[in-house]
Amino acid sequence: MFDPKVVRKDFPILERRVHGDKPLVWLDNASTTQKPRRVIDCLVDFYEHHNSNVHRGVYALAEEATELYEGARAKIAAFIGASGKREIVFTRSATESLNLVANAWGRANLKPGDKVVVTEMEHHSNLIPWQLVTQATGAQIVPWPITDDGFLDLEAMPRVLDGAKIVCVSQMSNVLGTINPIRQVADAAHAAGALVLVDGAQGVPHLITNVAEMEADFLAFSGHKMLGPTGSGGLWARAELLDAMPPFLGGGEMILEVWIDHATYNEIPYKFEAGTPNIAQSIGLGAAVDYLNDLGMEDVRAHEIEIVTYALDELRKIDGLKVFGPADPTKRGGVVSFWMEDLHPHDLATIVDTEGLAIRAGHHCAQPLMRVLGVPATSRASFYVYNTHDDVDALVAALGKARETFARGGGLPF
Repeated sequence: MFDPKVVRKDFPILERRVHGDKPLVWLDNASTTQKPRRVIDCLVDFYEHHNSNVHRGVYALAEEATELYEGARAKIAAFIGASGKREIVFTRSATESLNLVANAWGRANLKPGDKVVVTEMEHHSNLIPWQLVTQATGAQIVPWPITDDGFLDLEAMPRVLDGAKIVCVSQMSNVLGTINPIRQVADAAHAAGALVLVDGAQGVPHLITNVAEMEADFLAFSGHKMLGPTGSGGLWARAELLDAMPPFLGGGEMILEVWIDHATYNEIPYKFEAGTPNIAQSIGLGAAVDYLNDLGMEDVRAHEIEIVTYALDELRKIDGLKVFGPADPTKRGGVVSFWMEDLHPHDLATIVDTEGLAIRAGHHCAQPLMRVLGVPATSRASFYVYNTHDDVDALVAALGKARETFARGGGLPF
């Protein structure tokens, strides 16, 4: 098991002081994670020594860049248990990956009356693309409800899957922290004749992910939530699905031959990578995968359970504070969303920030879920490999200061 206090030393930004001389406490990892020196150095090395476009040149730098880029693809494929790197499409983010599936698969396969199942806990990125596609195709969106304790309502599964063509489900909720039973969902969906699209933006960075065991059909993930650069991410899909899908974007790289009025397309995954890709970012994501592998994903998960257990215990001691999502830390990820009585989350986050803590406040791109929870927004603290008990203690102390500030009627300290 790694020591998070030692891990912290690999992240230069965690040495920052903010608001005068307050140490930075980064608790917004569900939004984006900080970057270890290894990833930063990887980006610098690429631009200083190997910068070139990929796949096209025959000179030394082009061959080096291509080798690094395709090497990163192979690392990512192995990290999530894919059968080969041809099943990995590089994108800028999970959002782009989800849009790719909605447009390339959805527009080609959905027809009037078809059902697209979306859970009530989905991020807007796994909802809005399907709204656009169903409006264009005549298909309809069907919500999969959740229970009061933040789990998918499995009793509703036969009803929501009846007639479904695709099921869109988060591997881990970015609000509730709920870890969904993807294999169970996939088995039931396939039995009903539906495909399964998994939003792994939160799950892949925190859980041991094996797409073969998951039995899903598509998995989207973001690099910047797993220690990689912004603008990096990807889509895994079964090769036969990628082969059958039309391209999402057109341009260079994704073609074999072009005439004025038609073209033939490249093999997968390049059919879906039009134009110059995010080369440095994808190589940086490969470096992030190396770092996570060195830590060990079993230990990443064990640390997460340990610190979330401590955080939940401490937060539940605060009067008037309600935590959303599963009570059992082993059934949730490193995301803790809460509502503190009489304090709007935006006001709360603002005061907490003056103490050096970065937490998230708002609807977290999950407005339908906020309506289910009966709140306009929540505050959210989210943890990763470099967070410690000291960070939790700092959060509890800052929340106490926020309550005292508003109890005095002072409002925001500006």
